[in-house]
Amino acid sequence: MTEPDLTPTPRPRVKMKPKSNARAIRHGFPWVYANELVTDRRTKKIAPGSLAVLEDETGARLGLVAVNPESKIIARMLDRDPEAQIDVAWFAARLSRAQDLRAQLYDAPFYRLVHAEADGLPGVVIDRFGAACVVQPNAAWAEAHLEALSTALGEVTGCEVILKNAAGRTRSLEGLDDVNAVLKGAAPDAPLPVQMNGATYMADLTGGQKTGLFYDQRDNHAFAARLVAPGAAVLDVFSHVGGFGLAMLAAGAGHATCVDGSAAALDLAQAGAAASGHGDRFTARQGDAFDALAALAAEGAQFDVVVCDPPAFAPSKPALEAGLRAYERIAKLAAPLVKPGGYLGLCSCSHAADLTLFRNASARGIGRGGRRGQLLHTGYAGADHPQMPHLAESGYLKSVFFRLD
Repeated sequence: MTEPDLTPTPRPRVKMKPKSNARAIRHGFPWVYANELVTDRRTKKIAPGSLAVLEDETGARLGLVAVNPESKIIARMLDRDPEAQIDVAWFAARLSRAQDLRAQLYDAPFYRLVHAEADGLPGVVIDRFGAACVVQPNAAWAEAHLEALSTALGEVTGCEVILKNAAGRTRSLEGLDDVNAVLKGAAPDAPLPVQMNGATYMADLTGGQKTGLFYDQRDNHAFAARLVAPGAAVLDVFSHVGGFGLAMLAAGAGHATCVDGSAAALDLAQAGAAASGHGDRFTARQGDAFDALAALAAEGAQFDVVVCDPPAFAPSKPALEAGLRAYERIAKLAAPLVKPGGYLGLCSCSHAADLTLFRNASARGIGRGGRRGQLLHTGYAGADHPQMPHLAESGYLKSVFFRLD
């Protein structure tokens, strides 16, 4: 009887082109673009999500990468050790490090647990909702190792429910499907209440946007709440489940109006207001945000605080100019709705629009709306969304707050 061959199959090697930016990789940049890698016939045959050893042009090994020949980001750095084993123990070590940070920052286990490259898990987003976690494996390698990731996640967090959300826009760029799944336990049959900034939010983990709730705005919600005087009238545009509106109600606002295009999101916002004890001081207004802002102006509506938190108008460089015009238009429409001496908060989650471009577009819009103001505060995502210094995309969220004349 012939003994089976247990010799590990050597990992493929991929090499960076001469004059490519191998120095950036050595210094911590996590991506290799397709035009930086030698893509010969052998490399093109590597299955998406496979592991390979990355070499510079001289053959020196740079680390272990996940390769996807179908993506513009053809290689993602996983480990500086080319011999690293990507198994349950490897995932558990990274997840433990991520959870230790969040446990120090937050009193309760409701936060972004893993923020992709910034937490050493490229393309992976995990949000935690108490005893449940929602995973977005937005890169081919994460999809290929989803079982090990899920096992480690259960071990580290003790979560009884782990869900896969496949709605991320970047999954299609990686050649992945959009099929959600239950990886552990049973999906909740009702939205989960989440406490933040004195308010109760309702998170739909299976049918809501993204993972069910946007934790990234937590600190900006808190700043907006500081601007609220007792009895103030506030407006939350692109409100989703009531992010800014509910936080301002909890801080003493007399009434909050939330505007969103999604009836389902507004139902959750209404439920959150009721659960927070403010249901009688909440109004939902469904419809296109631009149209709603124009209609409110025609009605002569005025608010003490207005916050606009739109989706990414400039998700990529080709969309940048159109996106900046959209941000400017939002500011132009929102500014006249702010009472003299009131406050206007404007937000952007666009990767392509950096802070300076977004701030300038917002200021132009305020001016075109016939108002002038002081820039009071610039906000970013909370500390459970750490930034990777080498990767500008990890610092996507910006918010600017103005006091208008």
